[in-house]
Amino acid sequence: MYNRRKAKVVKIGGVAIGGDNPITIESMTNTKTADVAATVAQIRALYDVGCEIVRVTVNDKAAARGFAEIRHKVDFIPIVADIHFDYNMALAAIEVGADKIRINPGNIGSQEKVAAVVAACKNRGIPIRVGVNGGSLEQDLLDAHGGVTSEGLAESALRNVRILETMDFDNIVVSMKATNIPMTLIAHKILSPQIPYPLHIGITEAGTLYSGTIKSAAGLAALLTQGLGDTLRISLTADPVEEIKAAKELLQSLKIRRFGLEIISCPTCGRTEVDLERIANEVADRLAHITIPITVAIMGCVVNGPGEAKEADIGISCGKGAGLLFKKGEVIARIPEDKLADTLVAEIEKMSSEHADKEDKDAF
Repeated sequence: MYNRRKAKVVKIGGVAIGGDNPITIESMTNTKTADVAATVAQIRALYDVGCEIVRVTVNDKAAARGFAEIRHKVDFIPIVADIHFDYNMALAAIEVGADKIRINPGNIGSQEKVAAVVAACKNRGIPIRVGVNGGSLEQDLLDAHGGVTSEGLAESALRNVRILETMDFDNIVVSMKATNIPMTLIAHKILSPQIPYPLHIGITEAGTLYSGTIKSAAGLAALLTQGLGDTLRISLTADPVEEIKAAKELLQSLKIRRFGLEIISCPTCGRTEVDLERIANEVADRLAHITIPITVAIMGCVVNGPGEAKEADIGISCGKGAGLLFKKGEVIARIPEDKLADTLVAEIEKMSSEHADKEDKDAF
């Protein structure tokens, strides 16, 4: 659908990004890394809702010790060690099995310190994510460009990539993030033709659950529809689990990936004679466990019923006293109003069971 940029394939633990691999979903824990139990629990919660790569800060010695324990307890998802300033923290995380290191080579310090991190990563086959943020751009670039600019972001990323390349290291992922969407888009347009590496995309400091989701979706959709992005994070001031939910919805909305149930529902109007919001939310909650790729329509009247939603796999058109159950635009049955949600859920559960049975048979 979109002419995706072909990037070098990089492996992060058991997950490959770039090339033709699926665009992956990342998040970052917000627990104290030294609190091993809390961090492991949050990683598990993220994994359970679909997180594919998780990042953990390693910002001091206590965090480094915690990271070692976390790595020992977590073997079900790749873990990225997030490093700022202290290269010793990177070396410690590499030693205990980090699947990727996120650094900004420009703030690690001397070339010797960067070289030590590169040598350790090369020895263990661990990739490095060059992470450039609008809030931590190098002073000389701020001076040269008169502040944070798209050109400065791209120049910083390219400079730091070249540092690694001069050390004969090309196991690289690159990210450039700013809270300014147009700036981020232009920076990617400048940089992406100049490097072969996978891009981790995101809008940093996007905001709270509501505003941050909208802002992230606006920026990431623009990048993704231009074929840019191999792994992404939606950064929210919220429970990190919400980041995963939003990212899955974004990728599914753009038809880039399918994660199971997709509900389409009308916005309601004066024709609506049922509590459609309640029905739609109830169906969504009751079917949250469904993983088969199916589109479900929940429509508020006959005008927005089987006709407008004929592409849906299954759906209901709700009316006062009764409604219609339809599949691919064809009416299957007339259902009493108070049975609409139950009937729809039962039909989808049946479809899911049949799908599972077919997969079992195909396996043999």
